[in-house]
Amino acid sequence: MRNFLKNFLIIFISLLLVAGVLSMVKTGEDKKPEKIGVGKLVEEINAGQIKKITVEGSIIRAELKDQKAKLQEVQKEPGESFGDIIKNYGVSEDARKALDVEVKSESSWKFWAANLLPALLPLIIFVLFFYFMTRGMQGMNNRAMGFGQSNPKQMKPDEKNKKTFKDVAGVVESKQELVEVVEFLKDPKKFADMGAKIPKGVLLMGSPGTGKTLLAKAVAGEADVPFFHMSGSEFVEMFVGVGASRVRDLFNKAKKVAPAIVFIDEIDAVGRRRGAGLGGGHDEREQTLNQILVEMDGFEPNLGVIIMAATNRPDVLDPALLRPGRFDRRVVLDMPDIRDREEILAIHAVGKPLAKTLSLRKIAERTPGFSGADLENLLNEAAILTVRRGLKKIGEQEILESVEKVLLGPERKTRVISEHDKKVTAYHEAGHAVVGYFLPNCDQVRKVSIISRGQAGGYTLKMPSQDKRYHTSAQFKDELAMLMGGFVVEKMIFGDVSTGPASDLKNATRAARDMITRFGMSESLGARTFGEHEELIFLGREIHEERDYSDKTAQQIDEEIRRLVEEAQARAREVVVARRDKLDKLVEVLMVKETVEQEEIKQILGVEKETAGQ
Repeated sequence: MRNFLKNFLIIFISLLLVAGVLSMVKTGEDKKPEKIGVGKLVEEINAGQIKKITVEGSIIRAELKDQKAKLQEVQKEPGESFGDIIKNYGVSEDARKALDVEVKSESSWKFWAANLLPALLPLIIFVLFFYFMTRGMQGMNNRAMGFGQSNPKQMKPDEKNKKTFKDVAGVVESKQELVEVVEFLKDPKKFADMGAKIPKGVLLMGSPGTGKTLLAKAVAGEADVPFFHMSGSEFVEMFVGVGASRVRDLFNKAKKVAPAIVFIDEIDAVGRRRGAGLGGGHDEREQTLNQILVEMDGFEPNLGVIIMAATNRPDVLDPALLRPGRFDRRVVLDMPDIRDREEILAIHAVGKPLAKTLSLRKIAERTPGFSGADLENLLNEAAILTVRRGLKKIGEQEILESVEKVLLGPERKTRVISEHDKKVTAYHEAGHAVVGYFLPNCDQVRKVSIISRGQAGGYTLKMPSQDKRYHTSAQFKDELAMLMGGFVVEKMIFGDVSTGPASDLKNATRAARDMITRFGMSESLGARTFGEHEELIFLGREIHEERDYSDKTAQQIDEEIRRLVEEAQARAREVVVARRDKLDKLVEVLMVKETVEQEEIKQILGVEKETAGQ
């Protein structure tokens, strides 16, 4: 439709131009010559009324001495001259001598335009219309023929913004794994002389935001070779065979400029386990995967083309992809620890004016579980908040508020709530804070607020002082008690519970179930797991849990979950009752200030947690 409108516009403008030219050629009605006969012309010549005669082809134009008179025009026979005409009509010799005669050669283009243009113009318009229509159809045919061609994004080695390992903070072990890939691309002969073969495929595995794509670009920048980048979803189309054709085209392009790197992001889009879909052997994803496997096996030794791929779901990949000879080298990118987070923050802080008192180490301590992408977003949100407040440098307060915004969402200070609801929220959050503060195995309580953020009416922000990779049964039980703190306080103070603890109850039940069914932390059920979780491969999500236990065991699991939750509820009640005065004091401060930071929490609640083992 777009091409049709374009062609129609071109033809319309062409017709306007032709009409304009014709209108310029056509003279006005007032200047149109008066048609007369030869006899009248002779009479005017004899009478001396003619000022000038112009002969052009078979046209004789007479200009009268009277300036108000129109120009006269006489049509003569083509083979007869003007001299013969006036001589034959008896014009006197004196009149002939006094006559000013000018002979012009006839313009050929006027003759042809006058005679042929009316017949040729419709034909020309038809030919132009047919030409533009066929050209548009030819373009569609070319696009149809190129439907199976790949269109990878190519990062050339001479780009100014190319990435290197210096631009990737943390992941030290992962970068060391890829150093060999870089060395092979720089000097493949060294490996060939030793009889070594570099891995044909390198699979980058890690959670979203850990820097898989960035690390692949850094490898290309370090090796200084062309870098072809395509997403796994770009291979899949509605027509079977298009994905396989694009795979062939992509690999052919990489071979022509070898050494090179072909990077396929989110390869699980086409590399899922075969045989689990609905399309059987003719499924488009399976055709594409088969072609990838063939292309990787078809490489000549040390050809200089290395395939890199990234995924956060390695568990769903087809085993043929992971076997030796294909993606046989696997690089795992973990979530950054505190030292890695500090380095990542330093990289993303380049170009951002930071306050001199701001400590990146302190920010790293407040952001456990943040990925590299989360940290980049954190500093960007802090920069936006700094501009909004009219400040010149990013301070610690802007960073800390941005942490909460990334975790929970923006503040909703304008939300109107009643005094009773505000008091319920204050006691609820204070219950979480008091229980978490005094139980020895809970993370440090960093902040308590009754200002709504996102979906939460209030929040208690807790973060560990150092990174944790393992959780003990005692830590789980203290976390359960902290989750039940809000529920216990509401019931103790107001004699009833609201819908506020709904999320806490859900999280507590899930944590208790995980303790029993996944981690074997139940004394009565023993050290074993219960249930096998299966997922629908082509949907990529869990659909049901396969029970490998009896109904009686399921009842025991339910009873054990109830016991853990009730035990946590009793422990939370014990802590709250013992520190009721401090609970009320924290609520009073929250009702006035709405937000209490860590230092003020310590002043209100004291240092009993530290002596308790924190």
